[in-house]
Amino acid sequence: MKLRGLYAITDTQLLSGRLIPYVEAALKGGARLLQYRDKSSEDARRLREAETLRELCERYGAKLIINDDAELAARLGVGLHLGQGDGSLSVARALLGRQAIIGSTCHSQMELADAAVQEGANYVAFGRFFNSNTKPGAPSASLELLDEARARLSLPIVAIGGVTLENAPQLIAHGASMLAVVQGLFAADTAAEVERRAEAFSQLFATH
Repeated sequence: MKLRGLYAITDTQLLSGRLIPYVEAALKGGARLLQYRDKSSEDARRLREAETLRELCERYGAKLIINDDAELAARLGVGLHLGQGDGSLSVARALLGRQAIIGSTCHSQMELADAAVQEGANYVAFGRFFNSNTKPGAPSASLELLDEARARLSLPIVAIGGVTLENAPQLIAHGASMLAVVQGLFAADTAAEVERRAEAFSQLFATH
């Protein structure tokens, strides 16, 4: 599967009580990857939700990625996203096998991306590019960094952090293969609005 397009990321508080309908709307609108991000310790609920999301992703031809929980990813046979400090990528690769999609957070540092490539990442994520509610204190990344990454790296590049429909085109123009979106996608009043935004984000990739 080519890693290009909208990368939807869930937020426990934002999607409280509407996780499934909003995620389905995002997938219907064209999201290619879905990251299930839930930092709680409610293991039974997390397993149940992740299983449901996996079925939805299969139905819409997308891939499910679990944030920072290699065991859950292995149990479900899905992908994994690791932040810096979330454990070793090479250990995760040994656990999940060669087919699994594994991504790595590289903040705004090229050296972290180089290390992730060496350890067998399928994509690297840079950010934040803009002010972000989800990660207000995260280091800032620049469009120049995207240019450099595009020139140096042969694997897909994910841009994250305050991504909106207004600022997304410049990220794609500077080499982002995927846009990781939380608020700009899911902070909506209805599932229909989520689907409309997902379609609009997806359309940006068709025109670039």
